[in-house]
Amino acid sequence: MFQRLQERLNISFDRFIRTTDPDHHEASKAIWKRMADAGDIYLDTYSGWYSVRDERFFVESETRVLDDGTRIATETGAPLTWTEEQTYFFRLSAYTDKLLAHYEANPDFIGPEVRRNEVVSFVSGGLRDLSISRTSFDWGIPVPDHPDHVMYVWVDALTNYLTGVGYPDTDSELFRRYWPADLHMIGKDIIRFHAVYWPAFLMSAGIELPRRVFAHGFLLNRGEKMSKSVGNVIDPVALVDTFGVDQVRYFLLREVPFGQDGSYSDEAIITRINTDLANELGNLAQRSLSMVAKNLNGIVPTPGEFSADDTELLAIADGLLEQVRTHFDAQAMHLALEAIWLMLGAANKYFSAQQPWVLRKSESESDQTRFRTVLYVTCEVLRIAALLIQPVLPESASKLLDLLGQPADQRTFAAVGTRLTQARSCRPDRGVPRYQPE
Repeated sequence: MFQRLQERLNISFDRFIRTTDPDHHEASKAIWKRMADAGDIYLDTYSGWYSVRDERFFVESETRVLDDGTRIATETGAPLTWTEEQTYFFRLSAYTDKLLAHYEANPDFIGPEVRRNEVVSFVSGGLRDLSISRTSFDWGIPVPDHPDHVMYVWVDALTNYLTGVGYPDTDSELFRRYWPADLHMIGKDIIRFHAVYWPAFLMSAGIELPRRVFAHGFLLNRGEKMSKSVGNVIDPVALVDTFGVDQVRYFLLREVPFGQDGSYSDEAIITRINTDLANELGNLAQRSLSMVAKNLNGIVPTPGEFSADDTELLAIADGLLEQVRTHFDAQAMHLALEAIWLMLGAANKYFSAQQPWVLRKSESESDQTRFRTVLYVTCEVLRIAALLIQPVLPESASKLLDLLGQPADQRTFAAVGTRLTQARSCRPDRGVPRYQPE
């Protein structure tokens, strides 16, 4: 199901790993042995409130009792059962100071800042050793040399990151190229596992830590948390079927600051589609490329001398690459898209002010030169915009770059530093369609 959803949302992945994969079992056993060899795993008895749904234990202070006598986790609302069993422990308490030192030395290790503060506060309060095996069920990866125990799910689940890069073969080209990971992108509800437990496991095993862990927020339905019981869960497949995959991707990344919770509504996505995609981007592309196709045989013209207006708009477009890279590196996709659309807004104003439809009718050679220059500048800023929106709007960007005659080897961010040439052929297009509710 998750694999099909990724494909439906046009999200690529190099490998879809299952925890039953043989090489994942080997990776999990290898990191367990490393932690054991470091003296960080020991056998003891554990008793406490356990949530099957959350796959974690809760201390008494993290629980509450409902009127019907059911005890639940205060944080997640999951029902709890009292569990006593023999279990292996990881000496998490020994890593309190090491983790705090890492957070201080690497202030960008956890993002956004609110999550960093949350984790630092949690660790500063002192860490208790972590139960990392179970005997009450038999599904999972057996503990090396102790098959009556299976690994705690978060030990083997987190090890997936290493399985994907060929661990335990740390000398492989795959591992050397991709580890340490530049970024772990996760939900805010599992920040503790990724920013506390996982770094401690890696420190124990003598493996480099990922460079950054970023926790995104939750999507709300009109400001309310989605719940099956309430009946307000939004089906992502139905959303894509209704609005289109690029449109949904753009809305989610433009509307919501990525590290915060955001609210969805049909009205909000329709406004983004019609205002940003259809009007600002699609309409500008359709108007300019249709003129090129109709009046210039579909060939991007050679520009004349640039005016102050031309130079100003091109400078805005040329300056986008550094802004977009900076925002993408900080997982501030909404700010990157905002910068691109501010440029597109300026381009629409430029196009209207230059009135190329009037210049086209003039018999003056200077006006004809100006006509070609205006279309060139407009096509050039559209090309730059198309290059930069590819991570968010891959299908739409690809179509626009096709219309601008851009070859496959001229579609990386590096191509922003070049100029559109006359040889590129254009074809007219209707642009991004407006959404009309049925």
